[in-house]
Amino acid sequence: MAEMTKIEIITRQSKLEELKTALNEIGINGMTVCNVLGYGVQKGQKHQYRGVEYNVDLLPKVKVEMVVCTVPVEDVVNTAVSVLRTGEIGDGKIFISPVTRVIKVRTGEEDREALL
Repeated sequence: MAEMTKIEIITRQSKLEELKTALNEIGINGMTVCNVLGYGVQKGQKHQYRGVEYNVDLLPKVKVEMVVCTVPVEDVVNTAVSVLRTGEIGDGKIFISPVTRVIKVRTGEEDREALL
């Protein structure tokens, strides 16, 4: 059985289209995308509205998830880093986890066959 790995990428919303295009070029043909809120080192942002300063603690981000078994994980990571890195705080994080089992509900196929 081929090793299956889940990759989660959390980054700026403005980078989503560029990331999707780059991942598609290396053979990633499926992903899940969610709008999320969060903060890390940034600790939010200060804004002004009509002269009054207020804090926005949770910043909008996008979370991209995929499970890979045919495309090497390092290719996905290198592609994502090359697209997302600006050198600024807020570029994002990449989480990598092993996947032990996948089941396609419609057909009952499992593992690698369920991903194809």
